[in-house]
Amino acid sequence: MVGRIEPCRIVDLTEFKDARGRLSVVESGKDIPFDIKRAYYMYDIPDGVSRGAHGHRRLRQIIIAVAGSFEVVVDDGFDQATFVLDRPDKGLLMGPMVWRDMINYAPGTVGLWLVSEPYDESDYYRDYQEFLRDARELR
Repeated sequence: MVGRIEPCRIVDLTEFKDARGRLSVVESGKDIPFDIKRAYYMYDIPDGVSRGAHGHRRLRQIIIAVAGSFEVVVDDGFDQATFVLDRPDKGLLMGPMVWRDMINYAPGTVGLWLVSEPYDESDYYRDYQEFLRDARELR
């Protein structure tokens, strides 16, 4: 299990489908256990590029591949796991104190991040060794 504070896990999102297509919903307090304070999305990611390479002290998030696919490699300082995001009706729920790398973006991928906090640079770990030191103190 990766994530000492809150284990990383794939969650099913509420989905409605009929002859007109599909609609997925993310509601704070229902589908995810935090209020959404910020949303951002990534697209037009060149072949072979990785994103992420950071951790958060407090931030919680759900990551959704709304189109295409990519992998999220997570690391809590003790264990690592890789999650494949390739369906818009599923999301990766992540708590704080997890290092992440997003890799292997398929052409045309659009990834959506719904997060618990406004942007705050002081919440970021940009140095993996600093992250490891602090994460291993949680044991």
